[in-house]
Formats: sequence, structure tokens, C-alpha cells
Amino acid sequence: MEMLQLNNIKLTWLHGGVNYLDGGAMFGVVPKPLWSKKYPCNEKNQIELRTDPILIQLEDKNILVDSGLGNGKLSEKQKRNFGALEESNVEDDLKRQGITPADIDYILMTHLHFDHACGLTKPFEEGFISVFPNAKIIVSNIEWEEMRNPNIRSRNTYWKENWEPIQEQIVVFEKEWSFGAIKMVHTGGHSDGHSVLVIEDGNNTLIHMADTMPTHAHQNVLWVLAYDDYPMDSIAAKQKWMEYGLGRNAWFTFYHDAFYRAIKWDQNGNILDKVERVR
Repeated sequence: MEMLQLNNIKLTWLHGGVNYLDGGAMFGVVPKPLWSKKYPCNEKNQIELRTDPILIQLEDKNILVDSGLGNGKLSEKQKRNFGALEESNVEDDLKRQGITPADIDYILMTHLHFDHACGLTKPFEEGFISVFPNAKIIVSNIEWEEMRNPNIRSRNTYWKENWEPIQEQIVVFEKEWSFGAIKMVHTGGHSDGHSVLVIEDGNNTLIHMADTMPTHAHQNVLWVLAYDDYPMDSIAAKQKWMEYGLGRNAWFTFYHDAFYRAIKWDQNGNILDKVERVR
């Protein structure tokens, strides 16, 4: 498991599963000859995407960023359609850190699409139960509303089994939520309720753009996903937070990237520092 130590905060990437999605969909209108130079695809035009939660430890609290694909949640048809070749290993990874799921204090949900939210619940008897029973699950109010009342486009990614068992644990916010050095900020874009994370730990700044910038190859502010519900909002959020981060020599972290966990860029887009994923 890869780690990043800031001043008072430690981040550890857990293994939440992997899926392979169409590269064209992940890069929207960007032509394949351009995006494929930055992120490889297989013979089916699919790119490897991790779904790896980040464990954040500070002030004796254990915090997860998103929850992975979970286990036993996807049908064989869904596994084929989503290219889900690996399910979650989060509970075992936590055990290696001396932590149980019951020890998780907060789960910061950037949004509630299935590839981020499936790990919140697991099959039990005839239904589903919470994987992290003592955690407060933080999410924007807009995202929580759409999760429970999806529209014709979003109902394929907002699933009842991912929200019904944990609804009593949900804590919603409007524009921002904070705990210590961590701040969640609602941005919209990828989904109407999508949020990013900003950490200011002493002289260290870290920005987790979630699906506004799912991989290092999405660094260009105009390279947004065909999956984005509001692409112009995604572009605006990327412009704002890229400028903010670059001006502070910030780390940019990733949930989906198969190659990098975190990167620092200079103003010209050159990599200054990096945490590579061990493959």
C-alpha cells in the first residue's frame, strides 16, 4: 500500500477494486491519438481505472475518501459491462493497518456513483448492511437527494442497495464541510452534487479532485469525461482548483489512476514529485 506523509496527516491508498471503461468515454471529445499518448488502452479501447479509497489519519481519527467497489455487489453481467476484474480488498488492507471497519470515524463521499459507493454496504442474509457501522458518511445535500431520487440518466449509477442500509449515518452539507485540516467543497460537474477535498496541513496543500480529474492524464482543464453531467462546471472547477493548487505547490491525489497515487506539477505541467502506484 502506497503512503504519503504530510505534516500531521498520513494518507494510505487501499485496494478498492478495478474496472476497465471505454477510453473514449473517459476522455470525452478528446481524440484517441491525443489521450492514448498519456494513458494506454487495451485492444478493446478500454483503460484501467482503480477504485481505491484513501485512508486519512489525523487527530486520532480514521477517515476514508470514498469506498471502492465492495464485494459481492456486482452481477456477472455488471462485471462484464464494467470490466470489473477485481473487487475490494479494503477490509484486509485496514486490518494490516491495525484498523477494523468499525474504527472508521468518517467517510468523505466525493459523490455516490456505484464505483465510489458500492463499498459502503455488503450483502447480509436477504439484504445489505453497512460495512462501516460507526462512521459518519459525509456528502453534499444535492448528491444525497439525487442518490435517493435519480433521474432517467443517473438511475443506472445510483443504487438503492448502496444508500438504504446507511441512510441513518449520512451527514449532508450545502457548500462546504470541514474537519481539522480537511475541507470538502461542493463543485458539481461530474454529478450535480460532486465535491472535492482540500487539505491544508502546515506548509503542505493537497487537493483531491475526485472525478473532476480522475487520472493524471486529465490534467488539461478541457479534458473532461463524457460521463460528466455538467461538463462546463467540471471545467470551471478544474480551472479554479488547479490554479489554487499549482500556486501552492500542492499534491494532487487520485482515486482512479492506475499509475500514480499523487503528483506535484509545476506551472508548465512538468512533474516535480510523485507517488507511483506499485503495479
